[in-house]
Amino acid sequence: MNDTTPAIRPFVAAVPDEAIDDLKARLARTRWPDPETVSDWSQGVRSDNLRRLLQRWEHDYDWRDFESRLNAHPQFLTEIDGVDIHFVHVRSPHTDALPLILTHGWPSSVIDFLRLIGPLTDPVAYGGSADDAFDVVIPSLPGFGFSGKPTETGWTVGRIADAWVELMHRLGYRSWAAQGGDWGGAVTSALGEKRPDGLVGVHLNTPYAFPQTPPAHRSPAEQHAMDTLAFYSGPLGGSNHLQGTKPQTPGFALADSPAGQAAWIYEKFQSKTDNRGLAEDAIPVDDMLDTISLYWFTNTAASSARIY
Repeated sequence: MNDTTPAIRPFVAAVPDEAIDDLKARLARTRWPDPETVSDWSQGVRSDNLRRLLQRWEHDYDWRDFESRLNAHPQFLTEIDGVDIHFVHVRSPHTDALPLILTHGWPSSVIDFLRLIGPLTDPVAYGGSADDAFDVVIPSLPGFGFSGKPTETGWTVGRIADAWVELMHRLGYRSWAAQGGDWGGAVTSALGEKRPDGLVGVHLNTPYAFPQTPPAHRSPAEQHAMDTLAFYSGPLGGSNHLQGTKPQTPGFALADSPAGQAAWIYEKFQSKTDNRGLAEDAIPVDDMLDTISLYWFTNTAASSARIY
């Protein structure tokens, strides 16, 4: 099947100038809370760090540059199960390339995979072998990015997995693989469990597999895994709990305040990356602002949180 059919429509990202002007005006009017009472990040994002991030977002960051990089890749919309699904689709120049669907998590997006498109679709250009080439399909989860926002409950990882099966079939693929991390890992795990026709394998960079009863005597690796799980469900689990119970409540604040949206996501980059003290050690500032801006311009703070 060709990419462009009545069911598959081309898409180009084009945020109106008025939306960019509105963002900068809101940033200039940020109402700041009193500073934290500790010298570390234990209370959340530190005021000085957020001020520097917002200063760059308002005065130096270029959304149009990101928009052009995103639009350099073919993008499409297709309605599946009543929701428009946005996706990037790049075919390999090599014959017999394996189709691969890549699924992001939260607070992520298709942005996570843009730098991988070249090496995956054309490994020869990067010193690899044509035998390792992939056609890549990179969808935005429902309620994320440029995908539509579900208007009903029930969009579980299983339902998303079913939508991905339909997407790959709609693109004409009869043999394909899947990869994902974070919520993308949960969706990809659901695909593996369902074993739909055509799926030849899955790859996870966040495997969700926990023993029903943890072993009484644990190896150092097992204990580290248990400690990490406790850390994620404890000190790092505040946003997960809030989004999993009352996603609409923070949605009001994050939809109205770009400073709030930035802090909400910036803290995750800070706490969940391998850095030397600051998120900026691991991720360039403008890369973080690409993600923050995408959530802001698409107003998806609440809709993306409902996946929890």
